[in-house]
Parts: sequence; C-alpha cells; structure tokens
Amino acid sequence: MHTLRSLFDLYGGAFTIANVRKDDLPINENIRVNQLMVIGPNGEQLGTKNIEDALTLASYSGLDLVLMSGNATPAVAKIMDYNKYRYEKQKKTKEALKNQRASTKETKEYQFSVTIDVGDFNIRVKNAKEYLIKGHKIKASLRFKGRQMAHTDLGKNVLDRFAAALEDVATVETVPKLDGRTMTMILAPKK
Repeated sequence: MHTLRSLFDLYGGAFTIANVRKDDLPINENIRVNQLMVIGPNGEQLGTKNIEDALTLASYSGLDLVLMSGNATPAVAKIMDYNKYRYEKQKKTKEALKNQRASTKETKEYQFSVTIDVGDFNIRVKNAKEYLIKGHKIKASLRFKGRQMAHTDLGKNVLDRFAAALEDVATVETVPKLDGRTMTMILAPKK
C-alpha cells in the first residue's frame, strides 16, 4: 500500500489533495469534456458549447458550471450555484431518511422475570408508555428459569399486569404465549 508521500514522489507532485466526496459532481475546471450541452441558470438551453465558452458563461453569471451527465452525447452541464444545489440535495436526503424512519416504527422489547420488583416494573411501564405514545410497538418477554417452569401462571400474571398498566395507551396485539422457556406478548399503540 502506498503512503501519501510515496504517491507524491511517484507522480512527481502533479496532484492535489482535495476533499472531494464520491457523490460530488465535477464542477468548473474539473470537467474533462470538450463539448457540452449547456443549460442556463433558469433552465433554458443555451446549446452546445466548448468547455472554455461554457466556463466563461458561468463565470460571467457568477455561478458554477456543473457536469450533470457526463455519459450523454454531448455531455450535459448546467450553470447553477453548486453549494446551494448540494445543500438542497442533503436536505432532501435527510428528509427522506426521516420519513423512512417514521414509516418503519420499531418494536421495543422489555424483559421481565417472575420475581420482578415493583420499582423495576414501574420503570418499565413508564418507559413503555413513552414508546407507545410515539407510535412504536412493545414486545414484553418473560424468561422462566429452573423451577419457575412449573409456575408459568405467575409469569402470565406479570405480563397481564403490564398490559393492564398500559391499557389507556395500548391494546394487546398478541396475548401472552409460551414458547420454550420464554413467554411473549406484543402491545400496539391505540389509534
């Protein structure tokens, strides 16, 4: 693997290190195409121009020349404020990610034991209520250890108590059922 110094020596210092991200478009002098279809700042087509004329038009308008499609024949470039374009693009990406997170509500899991203390139980109820109000589902699970398997009704009582404490904000989607040593129940927020 080459170090930065060895690359510098290898190419005779003929490169610069820029903070260019892979999703950035080539702009201004970084465009390596001779002929371009140029689109003006207001969306009007200015025709096919050579790179020098397109750069002159962009600098005259005080904006950047951005290569939008380098694979087209001829390549398409637009005169625009590139920083504003990047900002708007980032804003749209963040908004789409936020909407995606909102549409896929997560399921929060709470674990109980047959011998859970009152304080621990109340904390779980309080936290679960906050998640239910936000619209998330709750999965309550209870694991039986050792001889507790002989008294699964005690575990069911704990889960029923949990559902009763949250009945003002939640409905029981799946009733408590035993699967091996674990009893689970799913609560969904009320509409």
